[in-house]
Amino acid sequence: MKMDMSQYLDVFLEESKEHLESLNQKLLDLEKNSGDIAALNEIFRAAHTLKGMSSTMGFEDLADLTHHMENVLSDLKEGLLEVNSQVVDILFQCFDRIQLIIERIESNGSGEMDNSELVMILEGIKRGNFQMTTPTTGSVQNSKQEESLKKPPYSNTSSFEFNQYDMTLMREAASRNFNSIYIKLVVDSGCLMKSVRAFMVFKALEEDSEIIKSLPPAADLEEGKFEEKIELLVISASPSSELEKRLNAISEIKVMEIKEIDLASLSPDTLPEANGNLISGSQDLHKESKGMQKGHKVKQTVRVDIDRLDVLMNLVGELVMHKGRLEQIGAISKIAELNETIEQIDRISGDLQSVVMKVRMVPVEQVFNRFPRMVRDLAKELNREVDFLIEGKETELDRTVIDEIGDPLVHLLRNAIDHGVESPQDRLKRGKTQKATVMLRARHEGNNVYIEVEDDGAGINIKRVMEKAVEKGIISLKEAELMSPEEAIQILFNPGFTTTENITDVSGRGVGLDVVKTKIESLSGEIFVDSRPGQGTRFKIKLPLTLAIIQALMISVSQEIYAIPLGSVDETTMIKSEDIKAVQNQEVIVLRGNVLPLFRLASLLEIPGDVTKKDEMYVVIVRKGERQIGLVVDTLIGQQEIVIKSLGRILTGIPGIAGAIVSGDGFVRLIIDVATLF
Repeated sequence: MKMDMSQYLDVFLEESKEHLESLNQKLLDLEKNSGDIAALNEIFRAAHTLKGMSSTMGFEDLADLTHHMENVLSDLKEGLLEVNSQVVDILFQCFDRIQLIIERIESNGSGEMDNSELVMILEGIKRGNFQMTTPTTGSVQNSKQEESLKKPPYSNTSSFEFNQYDMTLMREAASRNFNSIYIKLVVDSGCLMKSVRAFMVFKALEEDSEIIKSLPPAADLEEGKFEEKIELLVISASPSSELEKRLNAISEIKVMEIKEIDLASLSPDTLPEANGNLISGSQDLHKESKGMQKGHKVKQTVRVDIDRLDVLMNLVGELVMHKGRLEQIGAISKIAELNETIEQIDRISGDLQSVVMKVRMVPVEQVFNRFPRMVRDLAKELNREVDFLIEGKETELDRTVIDEIGDPLVHLLRNAIDHGVESPQDRLKRGKTQKATVMLRARHEGNNVYIEVEDDGAGINIKRVMEKAVEKGIISLKEAELMSPEEAIQILFNPGFTTTENITDVSGRGVGLDVVKTKIESLSGEIFVDSRPGQGTRFKIKLPLTLAIIQALMISVSQEIYAIPLGSVDETTMIKSEDIKAVQNQEVIVLRGNVLPLFRLASLLEIPGDVTKKDEMYVVIVRKGERQIGLVVDTLIGQQEIVIKSLGRILTGIPGIAGAIVSGDGFVRLIIDVATLF
C-alpha cells in the first residue's frame, strides 16, 4: 500500500527552498574560487539531500536530475574533474531547472518535467568527453573535459587515493595541530541494520572530527548498500587511540586498523605548499572542531506558520492598548494596589512585546541572498564586469517589511548595473579598474534600518536629466535653469521618467524609481540619493524596524489629540509670537542660525473652531529627508507606545494621516503622516 505523502508537502517545499538558497550561494562562491572545497562540499550536500527528499516524496524527475548532478559533484570533490566555467554554467542551469520544478510542484502538485537534455550533458561531463548543448541558448561548445580526467597522483597502502585537494586539506589540518587519521572497520556480518551502524559511526566521529573521505561513499552507507568493510579518512582534534575506543564501544562495529597518516611519506617534494587561500574549508573545520570540543549545544528550532505570529502580534497590540487604558484609570483613581498591579502588567507586557518583536524579526539575508545570482546574470547580459559585495546581512527587520523590500531593491540594483556602471572599455578610458563595484549594505541606526545600494560608476548626469524632463514637459526651461542638483535628482522619481532611448528587457519603459519611492513610502520609509559625477551613485533607504507598535509623541490641537511618530520628530521647542517672521507670506523662525518654515497644524488639518493666537506656543520640529518644518501645536502631552490601526479602504490615502490608534481613554486618535504632510 502506497503511503500518502501529501501531508508532508509543505515541509518538503520549505526545506527545498532552503537548500536551493544554499545551492545558489555556494555555486557563486565556487565560480569565484574554483578551489573552494567548503563550497563544493555544501553543494554536494544540498544536491544529495534534495535527491533523497524528492525521491521520498515521489518526484522522480527531480530525483533523477539531482542524482546525475551528485555524480558530477562527487567527481569534482574527488579531483577526477576540474571546476571550470563550463561546468559551473551547467550546474547553474541545473539549479534553474530544480527551482522551476519546485515552483511547479508548489503551484499544481506536479513535478513532472523532461530533463533528458540536462541529464545527457551531465553524463557527458562525467565521461569527460562531450559536446555541450546549452538548453537556454542551444549553442554548442567544444569541451576540454578530457584534460581534467586526471588520476589522483598520491596513494597509500589503503584503498584510498589522495588527490591534490586531500593533500592540501591534510597539510592545512596539520598546521593547525589536527590529526589526519585512516580508519578501517567492519560491521558484524549478522547485522540487520547496517545503515544505522554506519550512522552511529559518523555520529561518534563528528563530535570533534571531520570525515573527508569514505569508502563506500556516504550515499551508499546511508542506504545500506555495502558489504561489511568501511574505510574512512578523518581529520580530528583527538588522537587515534581515543577514536578507536569510541568506535569499539558501538555494538556490531569492530576497528580493524587505525593509524595517523604520515604526510611526508605520501607527498612528493614537488607538492606545492598549502596556503590559506586554497582551503577556506579548513578554517571552518578548525572552528567547528573547536566548538565541538567545548560541548557546543545545537540550537533547536520550531517552524511556525506566519499567520499565527500575526495573530500573536495583534493580541500583543490589544494588550498594549488596554494597558494604556489601565494606566489612565490608575492615574484618576489613585489606588495604590491598582498602581502596583499596573506596574507589573507594564513590565510583563513590555517583555512579551519584546519577545514577539524578536520572533517576527528576520535577517535581511533572506532577501539579499537572491541578488548575487541576479547581478551575475545581468552583468553578463549587459557586458559589464561587476564585483558585487554585500554587508550587514545579519541586520534584522520585521517580517512585514522584509516581504515588501525585495522589489525596490531589484529595481535599484538593475538601475545600478544598467545606468550606473560603465562598460569595461569605458572604465579603462576613464582611468578606473576594469571591474566595477556594486555594494549592497544594511545597518541599524536607532529605531531604523538603513539599506544602501552604491556603485562606482559614472554618476547621474544632471544636465541630461533636466533636458529629458523639459522634453517630456515635466518642468519648464525656466524651472530647469533655477533648479539645484538635488532638486534635479528628484525628477528621477517622477512616474514614467527615463533617460534611456532604447527600450530593452532591462530598462527604458519608465517603470522603476517611481515604483521604488511609492513602495518605500508605503512602508513609512524614505529614500535619498547621493551622486558624484564620474565617481558613482548611492541610493539610501531608511526603514522603521517595525510597522506594528511604535513610539509616538502625543500632542493636542484645539480639542483634538494626535500622535506624531517619534521617528519623524527631531525636537520640540517653545517660541514667543515675536520670534515669528514672514518671508514671502510664509511664517518662519530662526532656529540656531537656520531659517525654519512654520505651519500651524490646526490650519493644515482644517480643524474647525477659532484659532486663538497665544504669546507662547509649542513647536514640534519634524523631518522628511533633509528638510525640516516646525508644526505649531497647543500642548505637548508626552511620549506613548501606540498600536497602529488601518483606517480601512475608504479612508486610506488621506494626505497627512497615516492611520489611527485607540487611546487609553477609549477614543480614536489619528496618527500624523509627516511624509505626506510636507
